[in-house]
Amino acid sequence: MSEAIYDEIGVGYIHGRCADQRLATALLNLLALPPRSVLAEIGAGTGNYSRAVADHGMSVVAVEPSVVMREQAEEHSNVEFKAGTAENIPLPDNAVAGVFSILAFHHFKEPKIALKEMRRVCSTGPIVLFTFDPRKIEKPWFADYFPKVWADCFDFFPPIEQVESAIRSQTKGSVRSIPFELPADMKDLFAGAVWNRPEFYLDERIRLGISSFALADSMEIRDGVARLTADLSSGRWDEKHGWLRNEKTFDVGYRFVHALPHGDQNA
Repeated sequence: MSEAIYDEIGVGYIHGRCADQRLATALLNLLALPPRSVLAEIGAGTGNYSRAVADHGMSVVAVEPSVVMREQAEEHSNVEFKAGTAENIPLPDNAVAGVFSILAFHHFKEPKIALKEMRRVCSTGPIVLFTFDPRKIEKPWFADYFPKVWADCFDFFPPIEQVESAIRSQTKGSVRSIPFELPADMKDLFAGAVWNRPEFYLDERIRLGISSFALADSMEIRDGVARLTADLSSGRWDEKHGWLRNEKTFDVGYRFVHALPHGDQNA
């Protein structure tokens, strides 16, 4: 996990990023652990999901390398932040009952080492990752306005099957992936969350909370925003894609990957 990325782009991250309770509930259901369990979130960012999980009675160690992100975190009595990377988790062996990571796996420098570390600190419990695979959906309208950002997703995010295979090889347990259809009013405004609300992409503060935008070429973003603004103003966007505004949920390619240790057949 790169310390530098979010030290550079993480300022103001919290503007559009807050835990969506439906995603948090799905996460808790997959963790399936009793209240007061001690968990670790790896790549916790500003701790949105650490706090959401802690609100349900869990204790969470939030591991995050970026000081910029940690400084934006709100305090919570059941959340402890630690500076550290996924490849060197600052916890002893078997320290936690479960591990989770929300939209951070693609930032890990050495994914296999990170997965081995997760299993080291959680030898008998679940590991749950929430990630994205652009190969699981047809080319979205988003790609018409930001084609390079869309193309880069295929390099940025590994195939979900590859993630499953890496977890299986490093943790020696059972692994499955579960689609998570995004609600129409998703509260956590990551890249795909506004699949039916294109106006949100016009807000620079929202874009800066999305790493694929924050790291993209500024000229491409400026051009895409201009074309999207024009199409929204003329009604062209709604002529082509307005049906999305009537959908309650949509599969945008986001997946949970759920891993249990060897011998556990409950996956």
